[in-house]
Amino acid sequence: MSALSVEGLTRRFGDLVAVNDLTFEVPVGGVVGFVGPNGSGKSTTIRVLLGLISPSEGTGTVLGESIEHPERFAGRVGALIDSPAFVGSLTGRDNLRSLAALRGVPRTRIDEVLQIVGLTGRENDKASTYSLGMKQRLAIAAALLPDPELLVLDEPTNGLDPAGIVEIRELLKSLATDGRTVVVSSHLLGEIQAMVDSLVVIRFGVLMYAGTLEGLMEQATERVVAAPETASDMPRLIEVVEANGWTCEVSRDQLVVDMPAERSADLSRAATAAGLTLRMLNPEADTLETVFLRLTGATDAELSELRRAQRHAGDS
Repeated sequence: MSALSVEGLTRRFGDLVAVNDLTFEVPVGGVVGFVGPNGSGKSTTIRVLLGLISPSEGTGTVLGESIEHPERFAGRVGALIDSPAFVGSLTGRDNLRSLAALRGVPRTRIDEVLQIVGLTGRENDKASTYSLGMKQRLAIAAALLPDPELLVLDEPTNGLDPAGIVEIRELLKSLATDGRTVVVSSHLLGEIQAMVDSLVVIRFGVLMYAGTLEGLMEQATERVVAAPETASDMPRLIEVVEANGWTCEVSRDQLVVDMPAERSADLSRAATAAGLTLRMLNPEADTLETVFLRLTGATDAELSELRRAQRHAGDS
């Protein structure tokens, strides 16, 4: 059984196709990244899967149950979809007590989730005194109240400082144990790369990739960027590179050599043997962000312009 699966899932808002014929599966267990440029349909897809809005076309399942019957899986799912909203005049514990009563969760679970998210010791402070990171932890605690098999979090580190991001990242990795699946929607690709086991990548609601992080990073390339101490030695350096069977291209005053980053020392030795001194020898490898931009094909600004063009085309 998959934690999530969709087939031909489509959601329209007037002429805008927010989710376009998505078909993918999310395995049970581990942290799953759900990524895409701003406005790519991530939040819309999550809302459809959780039964908050209906699809225009297609089908899907959550923990083996059809999205047409969210009542069949609601008790097994915890979600943080929008920015956490709590009653500031109530303590963290009292906020959770109210939510537990609404969900029919035993009060004993409150202390358990407070400990899980690291709020023990601050649970009796008013929520209005919590930092943004603590409010995010409280929101995750609320999502954990039913001890869910599936935890869905939309931008859980949004607005946090670097230390807060690391804390939430480690928390989410610890939660993805004992068969629990944690789905994280985020635009912070560096953090996604540091925590996920698998990924779903969409662009304008269209699936670009679904699979393991390892499988996606197989599309990454490596290179070594080198430059001679004297610019006039560039032609000789190119000769050395080509004589060793490597391909290269000149970018500004640097030579980009298509070779494994771990073999940069081989290039250094070849240059030295030819009597050349290098002022730069920099091994590089694509990050998830690089691979992601190659898949989506543009920056956020360019994608926004493409999205506007798509809307205008639909109006014509």
